[in-house]
Amino acid sequence: MSAYFHFRAVPASALRNSAGWLRRLFEDDQDAVRSRIRRHREEILDDRYLDQQLLYADAPPEHVDAGPGAHVVLGGQRVYATGPKQSPFLLLTAAQTARVAAFLAASDFDDLWRPVRPALLLRHGGPAREARTRAAFASAHADLTAFYTTTARHGDAVVKWLHS
Repeated sequence: MSAYFHFRAVPASALRNSAGWLRRLFEDDQDAVRSRIRRHREEILDDRYLDQQLLYADAPPEHVDAGPGAHVVLGGQRVYATGPKQSPFLLLTAAQTARVAAFLAASDFDDLWRPVRPALLLRHGGPAREARTRAAFASAHADLTAFYTTTARHGDAVVKWLHS
């Protein structure tokens, strides 16, 4: 079974620091998820999410508190799930979400791509697959930018969870 990294916009006033509440937040059916994705109220990254993080933080995941770029994928306050082997939830406040949205809106994809290009190509098929690899990361960047921009415009927080 594949794991997907989910990003969900949540009204800041409704956000709870409870693993049970956060888990229920992600228990929707696929039609509801697709509807939120179309409206940029939810986003999902596939198993390349760690590599997507490299575009923004240009640092290993343990350095996720370095600033708004580091908060795009792996940053946020951790709330640990109660079940065995469940990944923690990551919470961004509305203020953090606004900073991430501003960072993404000001970022040029080519400027993000250049420093990490060699590492990403090494992991994703080499130079022969560069066009496809670059397009996949550029698409995810555009989707994340739309998600964070819409979320910030609504003054919402973000909850993230690695979920299968």
